Amino acid sequence: MTETTPHVRQDPAPTSPASAVRRAPRSGLRGYRRALVVLTLAVAAWGAVWAVVTPPFQAPDEQNHLNSALRIAHGGGWPAPGDAYFSPGVVEAVEEAAYHSDPPGRWTYRPDARQFVDVEPVPRDERAHIDAATALGDASSGTDVDQMTQHPPLYYALAAGVLRVSGLDDDRWDVQMLALRLFDVLLLALTVPLAAETARRITRSTSAGLIAAVFPLFLPQLGHIMGAVNNDALVMLACAGATYLAARVVTGDLRWRVAVAIGLVLGLGLLTKVMVAFAVPTVVVAYLLARGRSWPARLGRVVVAGVVAGVVGGWWWVRNVITLGAVQPVGILREPETYAQVPDSEVVSTIVEKLAQAFFGNLGWLEVRLPGAWVVAGTMVLMAAGLAALALPGARRASAALLLLPAGLAFGVAYNAWDFHQFSGGIVAVQGRYVFGGVTALAAVFAVAVWQLVGRHRRRTAWAVPLVVVLTLAAGVGGLAWAFASFYRGPGESVGDAVDRWLAWSPVEAPALIAVLVLAVTAWVSALVVGALWPRRLAAPASLDATAGTAPPAAVVPSASPVPTVPTVPSEAPRPVKDAR
Repeated sequence: MTETTPHVRQDPAPTSPASAVRRAPRSGLRGYRRALVVLTLAVAAWGAVWAVVTPPFQAPDEQNHLNSALRIAHGGGWPAPGDAYFSPGVVEAVEEAAYHSDPPGRWTYRPDARQFVDVEPVPRDERAHIDAATALGDASSGTDVDQMTQHPPLYYALAAGVLRVSGLDDDRWDVQMLALRLFDVLLLALTVPLAAETARRITRSTSAGLIAAVFPLFLPQLGHIMGAVNNDALVMLACAGATYLAARVVTGDLRWRVAVAIGLVLGLGLLTKVMVAFAVPTVVVAYLLARGRSWPARLGRVVVAGVVAGVVGGWWWVRNVITLGAVQPVGILREPETYAQVPDSEVVSTIVEKLAQAFFGNLGWLEVRLPGAWVVAGTMVLMAAGLAALALPGARRASAALLLLPAGLAFGVAYNAWDFHQFSGGIVAVQGRYVFGGVTALAAVFAVAVWQLVGRHRRRTAWAVPLVVVLTLAAGVGGLAWAFASFYRGPGESVGDAVDRWLAWSPVEAPALIAVLVLAVTAWVSALVVGALWPRRLAAPASLDATAGTAPPAAVVPSASPVPTVPTVPSEAPRPVKDAR
C-alpha cells in the first residue's frame, strides 16, 4: 500500500539567531549519542553480570565452544566435521565444574540425579590449567567428538586470538572461560548502537533509537547466551549489521558503497554460521521496496552485495556441497531412538511452545524454565508490536523487510525440528538462541511500534523513553535475580547461602565480583537518570507540537519569510532520507 507524505505545516519564524538554528540538529544529535553510550554501557553491564552469574558450562554447548577456541589457540587447526575431539584439559574442566548435576531451579526435581548444591567446588588455586600439553585431543585420546567443526571457524579464531593476546591460553580453565564470556558481552554491546540507529533511520526519531537500544534487557535468555561462550554472539552482531544496512536501503540509501558493505557483513557472518543466510531475504526485500532508483539499478546492487558476500564467506558453504555433499554437514551422528517420541498431532504445538520458551528463558541446558505467564506475555507483546508496525502508517515498508529476518529464523528452526521428527519421531534443536540474529530487527520494530502508537508525536515518543528504560531494567535485573536463585539457592536455603556458593564457584575473588556489581549498578542508575532527563532535553515550544504529531517529512516546506525557519524536529537526524516513513 502506498504511503503518502502528510501535509507539513509551515513553522513560525525562529526567535534565535540563524547560526543557533543551524547548530540545533547537531547539538541534539550529540545529546542522543551521549545517551546512547550510557544505555549501551547499561546493556554491556547486564551481560557482564550474566557472565559471572552463570555457573561454568551451564549454557548450551559451552564446553564445545571453549574446546574449539583452545584448539586453534594451540595450533590444532580446524579438522573436518567428525574428526575433532575434546581435549583432555576440557574433559577435566567439565568434571571439576560438576557439569553432570542438576541446578536447584530445574523445571522438575530428579531425586536420583546429582544435585549442584551438594557439590563441593574445587578451590580456585587447585583448578586445572589448560595449556599446550592438554589443549588438543584426537581419536587416540578417548574423548568424545566435538561437533563444532561443522561450522566455519571465524568465531573460534577470534576467541583464540583473545586468549593468545591476553596471555590466557595456558591459564586455568575457569579464567579462560570468563575471558571468552566477556568477549561475547563485547559483541553484544556492539549490537546496541546498531539497533538504535536502525530505529532512528526508519523513524527519524532519536527517542525511538533509545527505545530500541534497551530492548535486549527484556530477554533473560539473551543475557544468558551472550554472557556465555557461544558462537551465536558473532551471528547476532553480523545480523545486526545487515539489519542496519537494510534499513538504510529501504529508506533510500542506494549508494554502491552500502551494497558492498552489506556483502562484507553477510560474508563475514557466513564464516561464522549458516544462520546468517536468513538475513539475505531482508536485504533483497529492502532493495525491492526502496524508492529512488529504477528496478534494474536496484537489482544490480543486490547482485553486487551477493557477489561480495559469496567471495568473502559464501564460498565455504559451496565448498561443503561440493566436497561433503551437504550445506552443513553433521558434526556428530544423532541416535533417533534416544529422543522422546512426540505424537504427530502435537508436533506443531510442541515446537511453538518450546521455541517461545527457549527464546525468553530456558537457562542451563534448557532445564531452568521461565514461568509460562512471562513467556506468553512476552510473545504477545512482540506479536502486537509487529502487527502495529505493519498495520499503522509510518514505517510499513521498513518493518516488513526487517521482520523477515526473525520470522525466517524461527521458521527455519521449526522446519528443521519438524523434518527431524519425520524420520525419528522426536524433536531436536528447538533453541531460542538460533533466533537471536533477529533481535536487532525486533528491537527496531518494537521502537517503531511505540513511535506509531503515540501518534508519531515527538514529545510523546520522548516521554516513552523513561518508561521503557524503567521497564527493561526491571526485566533485566529481575531476570538476573531469577537466574541467581535458580542456579545457586537450594531448597530451604537463604540468600546468604546462595551468595557463598556463588563466591566459591566463581573464577575470581570476592573483591572483583563486588567491583563488577558496583559498576553494573552505576551503569543502570546512569541509564535511569538519562531516561528520566531525556524528555526534558527534547522539550519543545508548544508552537512546534502541532506538527510533531505527523510522520517526519522528507523535507521541510520552506517559509515564505526571508528569516530562516526552524526544522520540525530540530534534534533528529539533519539529513532527510527517502521513504523514511
